[in-house]
Amino acid sequence: MATRSTIMDTNSFRAEDAAALDAQAKALTQRRGRLLGDSYRLFYRRPVHLVRGQGQYLWDAQGQQYLDVYNNVASIGHCHPAVTAAVHEQMQQLNTHTRYLHEGILDYTEALLGTLPAEIDKAMYMCTGSEANDLAIRVARAATGGTGIVVSREAYHGTSALSSGVSPALGSGQPLASTTRRVPAPDRYRVDAPDLGAWLVAEIQKQIDDLAAHGIRFAAFLADSIFSSDGVLPGPAGYLKQAVDVVHRNGGLFIADEVQPGFARTGEAFWGFARHGVVPDVVTTGKPMGNGIPVSGLFARSDVLAAFSDSLPYFNTFGGNPVSIAAAQAVLRVIHEEKLQAHSLHVGRLLQAELARLATRHSGVGDVRGAGLFIGFEIVGDPLSRQPDRARALDVVEHLRERRVLTSVAGPHGNVLKLRPPLAFQAHDIDWLVGALDEALSLTQR
Repeated sequence: MATRSTIMDTNSFRAEDAAALDAQAKALTQRRGRLLGDSYRLFYRRPVHLVRGQGQYLWDAQGQQYLDVYNNVASIGHCHPAVTAAVHEQMQQLNTHTRYLHEGILDYTEALLGTLPAEIDKAMYMCTGSEANDLAIRVARAATGGTGIVVSREAYHGTSALSSGVSPALGSGQPLASTTRRVPAPDRYRVDAPDLGAWLVAEIQKQIDDLAAHGIRFAAFLADSIFSSDGVLPGPAGYLKQAVDVVHRNGGLFIADEVQPGFARTGEAFWGFARHGVVPDVVTTGKPMGNGIPVSGLFARSDVLAAFSDSLPYFNTFGGNPVSIAAAQAVLRVIHEEKLQAHSLHVGRLLQAELARLATRHSGVGDVRGAGLFIGFEIVGDPLSRQPDRARALDVVEHLRERRVLTSVAGPHGNVLKLRPPLAFQAHDIDWLVGALDEALSLTQR
């Protein structure tokens, strides 16, 4: 189907699956279909009816416990007591917009800027990552005078008019902007190049040149540093530096979309881009910064923001409101107090090692890659040709769901399991995940 979206449609419930549902699930899906817009999607052939969460675990309406290996929005764990307490306390005091003075937003901004490179010294707040990336594009265009945006081939950066126009993962039903250009994903498993950084530089330059050939001035390279929608592609630490350098040589900005790789997720650094020793011009964040409470941010150098800020006032009604900022402050405090960056690195390495061992027992596993608690597990039909096996990957996801392990797929072929649990995931959870995956791979062996 030409309009199918890799991030929305690959692992989704379809009408033909309804016959296999129990009466309650069937009634809920029918009610949902009657009341909600048809653009919505449910996960799984047999959708999960969740009613409660705590840490890395979720429970369904029948009281069955699940291991969540997918939901990074609840970044430090579902219903973390520090976040619920902070939100409850602030909700009882005040919640309003940013046109009044309030210490909370200033205290949080000082704390968060302390985790970023010194060059990045200004903050702006919104409610979603889509809004943050939308504003980042506007800022880049104002700062450079250009309009052209380069992204990776299967990128996802949001659902607003501007951000969906640079999000090819939404599918061909959502046309890309005429000012958008795509580069192949820096996939070390598939790209035959001795220097991945130099290869990416050449690909970016080709697209900048193509923009120029069409009379479009280059504005920015917008990238999620772990290329999650492209199939979770961390690459070797440092390789992105060459790409950022070529962006700057061509007069453009580097916008680091940190909605997914930020906030200690990769373990190697607090920010995903920091693995590469680069200083972005703009950094965007999303709801993981508030553990799911609607808050997002744009952080930039003063000189980059100036062209936009000097000509346009910006107001996002409840972006950075006291309640959302209280949640974000709690998340930041928990990351530091619970040493979640070190935890992500340590547990992520243990998990990746176990997954690599599992791969040796199943010929259809093509690659295991990741950074911290962000891992891609690629399913292929033929390890020699590396032919993607989407059908088997989807069957594996369904078998995992039946073993109460929740995840989904990523990548242009929908064949990469995206293992991205809340940072509450512990070493003792590895056996559940790897054991279930071992069974799922055995049951789907071709």
